[in-house]
Amino acid sequence: MKRPSLVLRCTLLGIALAACGGPVDPDPGVDRGDSTMVDLDHLAITVSGHAEVFPEAARLLETRGQPVPALDGLPLIIEEPLRVGVSDADSVLGRGDIGAAGTFAVPDVPVRDIHLSLAASFEHEGFVRSSTVVFDTVFTRTRPRTDIIGTRVWAVPTSFHDALTRAIGEPWIRAHTQDRARTLREAGFVLGRVVDASGAPVAGARVVLDHGDLRRIYYPAPDFQGAAQDATSATGLFVYVHSGAEAETFSLSILGSTDYQARSAGATSGMGLVLTLYPGSYPP
Repeated sequence: MKRPSLVLRCTLLGIALAACGGPVDPDPGVDRGDSTMVDLDHLAITVSGHAEVFPEAARLLETRGQPVPALDGLPLIIEEPLRVGVSDADSVLGRGDIGAAGTFAVPDVPVRDIHLSLAASFEHEGFVRSSTVVFDTVFTRTRPRTDIIGTRVWAVPTSFHDALTRAIGEPWIRAHTQDRARTLREAGFVLGRVVDASGAPVAGARVVLDHGDLRRIYYPAPDFQGAAQDATSATGLFVYVHSGAEAETFSLSILGSTDYQARSAGATSGMGLVLTLYPGSYPP
């Protein structure tokens, strides 16, 4: 049975009925004369793809002459970020391990338990607790009906988190959290990349929220020696600083662009959410 807090959040956010349960037409507008309706309440899927160190983090480590840590053999969790944010005991939907060259496959993920989004989460010594969105019901307006393949999951090294914290500045993080936090991890954060159709970072993009304080969005400089608040630099990176209080959900979009559809996001203290904003419907 769905928890009241989750049902309420789905209602408030105006998510399609398919995302919050109930019958759904799997392919609206398509002739299904010879097809069978998909039962989203009992469907289980496999989530597979490739895990690697966040690209800008890997470049920063290489610039410093430090090795990029390997992820082979480390655990990976498939979970619903919204459920994590409200401390739902049923937030974990699957578990697996990262294999050779960063590949992974987690079977038997129950589709009915996905409300806003599905994420692959990573937590290990030397890394901050982070989740990468691999399926977004706000973006697709439905829950997944087939296996999710070819996903890319990003691990965020502690050293990169520390560089981002310094770039934004402890005084600003303390101000945004009413002195509850001094680092991004303590506050909770969203780490995003704006890319074009080929996957290259986009400079000059301004990220906006459907609600909330835009002053919480920062754009790190390419050398991570500071952060602006006007638009993305050549790295295409942006960081949203959470309040360090209760979990919140919102959507993100690119100001003045119709090519980039709104994406759902959320933040809670103690962890980061990683997502990529790209044009069109399919990741580059």
